[in-house]
Amino acid sequence: MKKLLCSLLAGASAFCATAQVQAFQPESTQPIKLMVADWTSMLVNTEIMNIVLSTYGYNVEKVIADDSARYPGFEAGDIHIAMETWQTTQATALAASVATGKVLDLGETGMHAKEDWWYPLYMKELCPGLPDWQALKNCAAAFATPDTAPKGRYLSAPVSWGGHDRERVAALGLPFEVVNAGTDAGLIAELKSAYERKAPIMLWIYVPHWVPKVFEGEFVQFPAWEDQCANDPAWGVNPNATYDCGKPEGWIKKMGWAGGEKVWPCAYDIVRNFTINNETVSDLVYQVDVEGKSVEDVAMQWAKDNESTWRQWAQCAAK
Repeated sequence: MKKLLCSLLAGASAFCATAQVQAFQPESTQPIKLMVADWTSMLVNTEIMNIVLSTYGYNVEKVIADDSARYPGFEAGDIHIAMETWQTTQATALAASVATGKVLDLGETGMHAKEDWWYPLYMKELCPGLPDWQALKNCAAAFATPDTAPKGRYLSAPVSWGGHDRERVAALGLPFEVVNAGTDAGLIAELKSAYERKAPIMLWIYVPHWVPKVFEGEFVQFPAWEDQCANDPAWGVNPNATYDCGKPEGWIKKMGWAGGEKVWPCAYDIVRNFTINNETVSDLVYQVDVEGKSVEDVAMQWAKDNESTWRQWAQCAAK
């Protein structure tokens, strides 16, 4: 990896020959296993960390894992680092995993997460009560397809992302059928196709992402999330059901196998210090999804342009 970095980043200021890189010796040659999941920001941020850790001599492997099913692997030490864990869908699972003592909360990334039901603005002509969720009770047919009529169609994310959309539909009495996209790319491809034709669509969109900047649209305004929404049926507009609210909104954190901090303490410091903002990530994802650049090239260019940033993450390697 070091030779590859030197070749690709020739001309970057002392990228591969600095004293701190040459002097630093990783604590272990055991591979640090970074989780790879199926959405672009996770791929880019994981590759950035791969570049940084590899530059300091760590042996890095990338391991594919489902978002919601990752926790047994982390608790067993089969996966070591995840660069994105979203409060919107994973807050409860992360807290439970941390409570075992086998998983560490490695802090926030600096990104702010929001993901929920989203529609193009042109759909308000057919459902003028939007963005209030209650409008969907009366205009679901405007979002119908031949396969779901008379119910509306809600295109949800891949099943592995979680999100409790079917529970939400039932709890709020929405005449919608939930259909899961197979992949993140498939989700966005359906939006592009519908938007070009001004065809009906309601789907799961999330930020940080480039979609809200490129396509005019809005998130549905559901009852605001509170923790009781997930575990107390008496809370909320439906006294007999949970998930009668929108998704939580907030942090995106890093997480790690607790045992790994004893093996690679400096690497864990680097991960803890990693920060990036929504605007930057949205731009990097746009380069991959729209401009067709590879994740590796986009991450490498970011590393070249932001050397001073990631050097600050790695102060432990300069001592």
